[in-house]
Amino acid sequence: MKRKNAITDIPGIEVGQTQDDEALTGCTVILCRKGAVGGVDVRGSAPGTRETDLLNPINLVDKVHAVVLAGGSAFGLDAASGVMKYLAEQKIGFGLGVMRVPIVPAAILFDLGLGKSTRHPDPEMGYAAASAAHAGLVAEGNVGAGTGASLGKIFGMAGAMKSGLGTASIKIGGGVIVGAIVAVNAFGDVLDPAGNIIAGSRPIKLGPVKLGGFGQFADTLEVMHTLTGRSILNLATGSNTVIAVVATNAKFDKAQCTKVAQMAHDGLARAVRPAHTMLDGDTIFALATGQRKADVSIVGAFAAEALAQAIMRAVIAAKPAGGLPAISV
Repeated sequence: MKRKNAITDIPGIEVGQTQDDEALTGCTVILCRKGAVGGVDVRGSAPGTRETDLLNPINLVDKVHAVVLAGGSAFGLDAASGVMKYLAEQKIGFGLGVMRVPIVPAAILFDLGLGKSTRHPDPEMGYAAASAAHAGLVAEGNVGAGTGASLGKIFGMAGAMKSGLGTASIKIGGGVIVGAIVAVNAFGDVLDPAGNIIAGSRPIKLGPVKLGGFGQFADTLEVMHTLTGRSILNLATGSNTVIAVVATNAKFDKAQCTKVAQMAHDGLARAVRPAHTMLDGDTIFALATGQRKADVSIVGAFAAEALAQAIMRAVIAAKPAGGLPAISV
């Protein structure tokens, strides 16, 4: 099978996306019709999530049937209801005797600052994305949950850049594959493997004063330890996040999936600086479809690598929108 360099390289994983290009919002559905063992790790302090408690290893249900990544802030969690409806029609879900209940965790990002803030992902959009799910190539950039994503927002939207959605996969031997898909709506900047900023906060003018230096990028970390940066942080709100799914064909239980999700955050922290702030809702889900034996430490390490690659791809594939510039023009 030809490698797609996408999370859909994992057998049993499909991706469906839909978006409102005028409102600049959308949703991405990661579908696993046969179910996949799930875990989650939330590191940001401003998350918007659904069904994350269920993924705790001490709780009953061990398999999920889809994960939804959506824009629209808390309104976007409604998209998961449409995915549930689609799966219920397919008779996919956790058996409870009288019926099957689809298990659909979700996480959202804040994209209300671009496009039209009165339109959000809803059940109809979630249903359409689930209906469109397939195991082929995955569109990246201004699609799905990445449609209204942005980054580098220490100076607000005036100095921000357009980001988007990205995916990647890595074969790690023994037939084991790790993949990631991510919507990058970060407060901070995105770095390449050498530590160079490739997209992030831009200097802005405030009257006669230029904030953030005179280079192409302001460097969020540098701004944060200035008096201006500290003052801005006191007024900032939690309207940023990186939301992602990492998946593998390894055979893991919920505790091991949770560990993979934890380790995947290392990739987020390598690619986004700063990460896991009080202003971010950084959330990573992990899925295991159970076809191969594998070591959880190895899979977790490469999940971090796949996620870092996917974050870079999200930024590189993004196009200018909503008045924000992007790497790609």
